[in-house]
Amino acid sequence: MIEVASKSWSKRFSKRLTGHYRVLTEPYRVMTSSVRTMPNFIIIGAQKCGTTSLYNYLIQHPNVKPALQKELHFFDKRFNKSIDWYRSHFPVKEKNVITGEASPNYIFHPHTPQKISKIIPSVKLIALLRNPIDRAYSHYAHNLRANRINLSKGQKEREILSFEEAIKSEDSRLYMEREKILNNSIYYSQDCMYYSYLAKGIYVDQFKRWLNLFPKEQILIIESEKLYAEPAAIFRQVREFLNLPPWELKEYNVHNSIQYRQMDTSLRNYLIDYFKPHNERLYEYLGVQFDWDK
Repeated sequence: MIEVASKSWSKRFSKRLTGHYRVLTEPYRVMTSSVRTMPNFIIIGAQKCGTTSLYNYLIQHPNVKPALQKELHFFDKRFNKSIDWYRSHFPVKEKNVITGEASPNYIFHPHTPQKISKIIPSVKLIALLRNPIDRAYSHYAHNLRANRINLSKGQKEREILSFEEAIKSEDSRLYMEREKILNNSIYYSQDCMYYSYLAKGIYVDQFKRWLNLFPKEQILIIESEKLYAEPAAIFRQVREFLNLPPWELKEYNVHNSIQYRQMDTSLRNYLIDYFKPHNERLYEYLGVQFDWDK
């Protein structure tokens, strides 16, 4: 069993207070949405690839103001709400200041690219891609951490299968939900978001949807391993992509990380073989080469 770190009581309490604040101020924010800006950038994912860390680096820049919350999920989970509701989460327009959000499931949801292209076609998009094997295992560890939180609240566990069972039964487990999503642009499947351990790592199929609607120069693709290894260099690259003036962070802390045991070697070899053809398609499609086949 993977070992995961639980959230501290103080963090949970702070999150609860923030949630109450959002509810109490929502009528005012929606009423003033006309003077608020739409996002200049969106970190579209992928899940467990460093989106929280990168977003926290960006909002420390003096020319960047954060959204009311990092993950708004308007274009995948909450599209039944109004555009004014979405805009209400961003700051009032201000010269030389940009803003954005980071919802890591956007890259994966099949209808999100079209929704964003219609509403904010000029928005700059940032995608972080991690070795899909490590991404899947971290995703599973994230669900186990949710198990502990749910049990502490008297709720049912999110994931009851072992990692091996979960990946080998993914297609049969989610087949019907995937069909519903593809046939309904506003349908949101919580199960697909929770249990798509393998599908979320087949990046090439996801990027084809985005690059059919957005020019290449509007999307910045970052290898997560480089963000972890060279955060200052990647931050400069992102800053230049967003046309932000020079500015450096004093330190680059990793956010939302999870500690877990090393994967079984035989299972890792199985996943190397599984993802290899998909990775090769990605390298050819994007003209990049990531060292992920290990």
